Amino acid sequence: MIPKKARDGNDTWGLLDYLYGPGKRDEHTDPHMVASWSDPYVEDPARSEHMTIADLALILDAPVFALLGKRPDKHVYHVAVRNPPEDRLLTDAEWARVAREMMHASGIAEHGDDDACRWVAIRHADDHIHIVATKARQDGRQPRLRQDIPRMHAAAREFEVEFGLRRLTHGDKTARKWPKTGEQEKATRRGLREPVRETLQRTVREAAAAAMNEEDFFARLTASGIRVRQRVAPDGNVTGYSVAQPGDRDGVTRAVFFSGARLAADLSLPRVRERWQGTPLATAAAVPEMWVEAERRVRAAAQTLGAGGLRSGAGDVAALGDLIVVAAVVSPRLVRDQMRDAAWEFERAARVPGDRALEGQARALYRESSQLLSQSAAAAGRQDTAAALGFMLALVTAIEASQRWHQAQEHRAQAEASGRAGRLLREAVEVTAGASAARSYRARRQRTSGTGRERTRRVPDAAGAPLMAGVVQQALPMQAGAVLADPAWPALKARLAEVEESGQDPAAVLAAVAAQRELTSADSAAEVLTWRLEGWQRLHGAPGSATGKDAASAVPGGSRTAGAARGTRAAGASRRPPGDEQRKGPRRTR
Repeated sequence: MIPKKARDGNDTWGLLDYLYGPGKRDEHTDPHMVASWSDPYVEDPARSEHMTIADLALILDAPVFALLGKRPDKHVYHVAVRNPPEDRLLTDAEWARVAREMMHASGIAEHGDDDACRWVAIRHADDHIHIVATKARQDGRQPRLRQDIPRMHAAAREFEVEFGLRRLTHGDKTARKWPKTGEQEKATRRGLREPVRETLQRTVREAAAAAMNEEDFFARLTASGIRVRQRVAPDGNVTGYSVAQPGDRDGVTRAVFFSGARLAADLSLPRVRERWQGTPLATAAAVPEMWVEAERRVRAAAQTLGAGGLRSGAGDVAALGDLIVVAAVVSPRLVRDQMRDAAWEFERAARVPGDRALEGQARALYRESSQLLSQSAAAAGRQDTAAALGFMLALVTAIEASQRWHQAQEHRAQAEASGRAGRLLREAVEVTAGASAARSYRARRQRTSGTGRERTRRVPDAAGAPLMAGVVQQALPMQAGAVLADPAWPALKARLAEVEESGQDPAAVLAAVAAQRELTSADSAAEVLTWRLEGWQRLHGAPGSATGKDAASAVPGGSRTAGAARGTRAAGASRRPPGDEQRKGPRRTR
């Protein structure tokens, strides 16, 4: 549950007219009042012939006009309270309770205060309400609104527990800066896949993560094609910067610039400069040596992450976040989408409230790995997916170490972000393993005839799809029972059917991908096998998978879950996101 305060205004009637109206695109359905300051005595304009929107506005504004002394310039207080799409729908009575508690927490109308401000709560959609109040008490005084937003968020956390909703976290000032509604609408009008703010945020983060120094940072920004403007002090020192997307203009045709701090808390120039403090430069290496060297450093860093205390751990996870960003940029095309999604998800985990120490051993190793990958990949020709597999496995270990550290520090939001990033990275590992198996596999046509026992395995089931249980029993006799009972079995079954449609023996293919890496440590063997078959299909061009040049932008298969929640994000990534991609998400082509 997310309370979001809008800017204060001075047109009560205009706001009510919009909330009770059809909306900008007829998105408002059944607008009606669910609660007010004096239930049940205020009539609802949507339900009563004796009350109009103008009348309701006059009643709400009456205490404002009766104020003794100076009136507030902007007296309209507006809060929207929204639930995520996955939450259950609340009833009008439940939303009424939410509205009363929000007004109590904000200081607009505390419980038992008969002279408090007047307010109404309007519902015109299933998942949210709007609360409109006027900032004038009925006793002629003005309300005290100190800490109104944090207190409303605290009330929302209590309702999440009571109503069984998705539990969010208390704000710790480390969340990403989401695009505003106007930015999202502007992107839609221009036909962009994501708001400009998200494109700029991703571009600046990639440049900051890979740069060796300040000069290199600004050179990378310029080379990326965005507009860069430095803020120079009278003494000649650069004190800040801002960036703009070419062609992005405001209403008077001026370029829209975003400072680094407006993009993300860790992208201000002082925070970007932290990345180059006390870090030795790593020399470039050839492929696949760069993956081996980076893997060695990452495994060593995972063992010492956070060993120097809270401040040291904060610096360590920040450097790990940069490493994942660089790894996503230089990763093999086969898994670049999953890697970018993992970097998008880990972004929150890389930011920790409080100060950071910049001399930790793990931080130095992560920074060396970032520089090694950045320098070596620039000179690399063909990327070696098999060589990158060991590094990706080491990165999974590092993310798991960061998750344990966040849990120990009770950083719930960061621990959850680490978990989501780890899942996406494990998916990338298994897709890579499946592709490696496909490279060494000698294609064998499926037999079109056979005797008794083999043919019964291909009898269609009630749904019309080939019965693949026999395929699993033939390929994995020791694990067949667990795989067939796994909740991810339907997705694996669909993948096997696609392999058979391509003309190959699904049992032989399944055995080949299963032998690539062990399955005993997997939480879901069926899901892991589905990911490996996805990598196989991308290389072999089976039905439902991308082939040739399109493999780099193929949409992952049905087992993809974390990325799908993000909506539209990065232009090069496939998903929900808005990221990274979003989500990135929170929509997720990053």
